[in-house]
Amino acid sequence: MIDMLSGLGNWNWLIFGVVLMLLETLAPGVFMLWLGIAAMIVGVVSFFIVSSWQSQLLAFAALSLAMVPLWRRFGRPSATATDKPFLNRRTAGLIGRVLTLEKPIVDGVGTLKIDDTIWRIEGPEAPVGSRVRIKQADGARLRVVLA
Repeated sequence: MIDMLSGLGNWNWLIFGVVLMLLETLAPGVFMLWLGIAAMIVGVVSFFIVSSWQSQLLAFAALSLAMVPLWRRFGRPSATATDKPFLNRRTAGLIGRVLTLEKPIVDGVGTLKIDDTIWRIEGPEAPVGSRVRIKQADGARLRVVLA
């Protein structure tokens, strides 16, 4: 084992880095990528600085640990603020709105026009002109209460 480790050279680190990156493509998780980058850095540095296998192994370990904060910083998507927070959750943006009924709610079911869309609503019976507040959204069905 020590003979194998003592024979580690720059090409071995580069090959190890490529293998780790290939493993990342087979099982994505963005973890092996950073270890592969650390191995590649050790391989490139070992072209210019001749060092023992122990120092190369320590450099790989240190770089692997240093890559964890880099992964957290650059590898994960950031939660950026947007001017359209309900873009893909349209019904969630409707909750809390108060609207006037154009058609009555009969037997707990009715329709309500919101902007350019007619929504199916459920709630207490109410005549035309009643003000209702959207309480919950279940798919394409809205639950309303009298406002």
